[in-house]
Amino acid sequence: MSSDEIVHHLLATDPDVKQALVERLGEEILGDDGNPDRERIGLRVFKDRDALDFLEQLLHPLVSREYMAWREQLGALPEPPAVCVTEVPLLYEVGAEERFDKVVVITAPSKLREARRGGRKDDREKVKRADFAYVNTGTPDELDAWVVGVMATLTGAAPTR
Repeated sequence: MSSDEIVHHLLATDPDVKQALVERLGEEILGDDGNPDRERIGLRVFKDRDALDFLEQLLHPLVSREYMAWREQLGALPEPPAVCVTEVPLLYEVGAEERFDKVVVITAPSKLREARRGGRKDDREKVKRADFAYVNTGTPDELDAWVVGVMATLTGAAPTR
């Protein structure tokens, strides 16, 4: 499950989210379809720390609720999967790490992280706190092999490819 996909869904379908965003950020954040537009929201909040804090406080509890409900649904299946994965970019920042059995971090070289970070804290602390960490400097096949190894560890199975 992707936190980003949940945010997309909330922006497109949740009238309470739309109302809160318009009240706080103004109608200029709405796209041509009348729904909150991620790019317009980003332009507004990434230059205003208070607006960004508002956005995070609005969305994070809703995103958490969605991925926790999804996990419960998976657990209730007659044959639940051995592993379910949730992508949460701000896991440590919102204090959500206790909700997960294991944390996997995939990061990039420092110059690329700095370019992507946009004022956020460095990811080195996330790597230190994670159960599994990978610096993505290799090929896609190397990343795939690492993921296979992590999955084997999590499920107690022998790695296969």
